[in-house]
Amino acid sequence: MKMITRISKIPVQSRLFSRAKLRIVSIISIAAIVFIIYAGRIFISDYPQPLEISKNNNDIAHDVLLETLKTKAQIKTTTITRLQIQEEEIEKVHRENMNKNPWIPPWNQTEEERIAWFRRKLPEFDIFKSDDVSQRFHSRVLEFFNPSCDVQFFMTWISPLESFKTREFLAMETLFKTHPGGCLIILSRTMNSIKGYRILKPLLDRGFKVQAVTPDLSFLFKNTPAETWYSEMKMGKRDPGEIPLAQNLSNLMRLAALYKYGGVYLDTDFIVLKPFTALRNSIGVQSVDGVSKNWTRLNNAVLIFDMNHPLLYKFIEEFALTFDGNKWGHNGPYLVTRVVQRLGTRPGYNFNVLPMMAFYPVDWIKIGGLFKKPEDQATSRWVNAKLLQLSGETYGVHLWNKQSSRLKWKSLINMLKHLRRSQKGQN
Repeated sequence: MKMITRISKIPVQSRLFSRAKLRIVSIISIAAIVFIIYAGRIFISDYPQPLEISKNNNDIAHDVLLETLKTKAQIKTTTITRLQIQEEEIEKVHRENMNKNPWIPPWNQTEEERIAWFRRKLPEFDIFKSDDVSQRFHSRVLEFFNPSCDVQFFMTWISPLESFKTREFLAMETLFKTHPGGCLIILSRTMNSIKGYRILKPLLDRGFKVQAVTPDLSFLFKNTPAETWYSEMKMGKRDPGEIPLAQNLSNLMRLAALYKYGGVYLDTDFIVLKPFTALRNSIGVQSVDGVSKNWTRLNNAVLIFDMNHPLLYKFIEEFALTFDGNKWGHNGPYLVTRVVQRLGTRPGYNFNVLPMMAFYPVDWIKIGGLFKKPEDQATSRWVNAKLLQLSGETYGVHLWNKQSSRLKWKSLINMLKHLRRSQKGQN
């Protein structure tokens, strides 16, 4: 009643003016909504049209990163506006592709039960299919990796398309900003689609060479130690294990792709800071012993090898002989570690083990700390010390998949801004 009393005391002229103003605001609002809908339809109606991307902002994620870490590469900027538009485009793909992931096996099953489940699910594993698209794999790779490529890169993406988010796009951007003449093939059936093309199009519009190619796994593993392993797995005769098979297939695919074609393999969550052009036949250290300072583990998130390199053959052989789908890392980081430790300094292999600062300067346990503003002096000192460590020998930073997957790209930008401020404080 009090509210009604107050309103009733407002002069008639004021009420009439308020009503007129309300009509004007309503008309403007409706017009704005119509414009937004119409503009949205123009923007997304035909995916080959170039995305409208602003290129003039200075508050740029990748530029901040490279400026902070004092890399030598001269790189054009990446705007927040571009990332916002790309995130919207990727989220659109996510909404259109919310299918259940068939790669995750049920928990708490016996080996026999899991093999039976796997046999039932095999028709859903598109990566195993052989069709006209996959059979063009080899010819497409040879055609794409032509002499104009300064460096040939591989990535793998076996996951559903909705999992490919802004973090992965940013990783590709950093690759091309440090290697503008490089060529990237993404081994993926899901990305080799119209919806995948829409994700890659902003890079293609800027002249970068990137292509998603459906792999022919039978061809890729043919005449390698993994040929029999793959044949048995494809027929449902092997236990895929509790770890999603996509993860272990990716471990094998990167080895086979480099063995047959040579080049650089990168995980899709690796931020590139400077060119790889001076590197050959190299693998990086992930961890070292605190006392002896000797390396204790290598990692396979970054691999640089010539075609037919004997170490790659040993890696593939180890995968086929010791495959265990129930132990995380057994067929990946632990595999490359086992093989290199076993070989020691045996002649005939000719490869380099690069220090931890090359590819893995921040441990997976601590990577989340770089995404947050330091809450105390101890954390701030750690960030500043890490900044000083990221010297000229650092080629990039691995974001450690799940450790950074839930963080928004804005958190990454905030981290980079903090690093820039920390650097200025050191000068």
